[in-house]
Amino acid sequence: MSLPRWEVTDSRASAVLADAIRQLQSTSDSARRDAEVLLHAACEIDQSSVIRDPDQLIHHNALAAFHHYLDRRKLGEPIACILGHKEFWSIDLKLNKATLTPRPETEILVETVLDQIPCDTNSKIVDLGTGCGAVAIALASERVHAQITATDISSVALFQAAENAAALGLQICFLQSDWFSKLQGTQFDLIVSNPPYIRTDDPALEAGTARFEPAEALFGGMDGLDCLRTICWEAKNHLNPGGFLALEHGYDQKDAVAILIKEAGLELNSQIDDYAGLPRVTTALRPET
Repeated sequence: MSLPRWEVTDSRASAVLADAIRQLQSTSDSARRDAEVLLHAACEIDQSSVIRDPDQLIHHNALAAFHHYLDRRKLGEPIACILGHKEFWSIDLKLNKATLTPRPETEILVETVLDQIPCDTNSKIVDLGTGCGAVAIALASERVHAQITATDISSVALFQAAENAAALGLQICFLQSDWFSKLQGTQFDLIVSNPPYIRTDDPALEAGTARFEPAEALFGGMDGLDCLRTICWEAKNHLNPGGFLALEHGYDQKDAVAILIKEAGLELNSQIDDYAGLPRVTTALRPET
């Protein structure tokens, strides 16, 4: 059944796409890809559809939504923030105003942890500062016997994380906690965290995409180490003997984190680079004795 004429504009898909690419070229290094993704989200029109039928007309409401998305992208807002979801570990995760957009380098943190967990064991794991649940959900999807707790200080972030886990049928215990505050007396085989580690006065943030994300999920104090310092200092009390700690951190914080780990009475285990060859993950062990 054809739609009433008043619901359709005279804007053709190919022309709308071409104009969007032109508008984005000065602010985005991936103008064509951005325009295609936003067009598909607003109008359910993808690249192949435009190729097959370049003259197809776009409905009024869809075009208005597309222009709204386009205006936000022209200001530098990331696609994930605009659309409210992001793929991580081949899983599509919903985001909200309290959650950080998962980064590809955080998959290295997941890989590092998985290397420590045999598939058939019920290891007890906690993900501190879970945000949208990316790390906890990725681990739960790969290690079905693990007992996973995920914490965050934000109830809004936890709501989103729990929704993401429920959509996948994953059993994760979500707990509102300021790091270890609600975990007193509890010990784990493995502690993992991607905490806020950006310096409060980092000049790169002014022009970067991070300005569109929640400050509490980004900033780690003047030196960027406040959260990492707290986690390292308290980790020993919450790790079983021989337990494993895995932390994501800034590319220039490798040495500082190593010092924090040693000062906390833990044994430095490994330091791992990201896909760009920059230091990104540090691991440690609680001594057996």
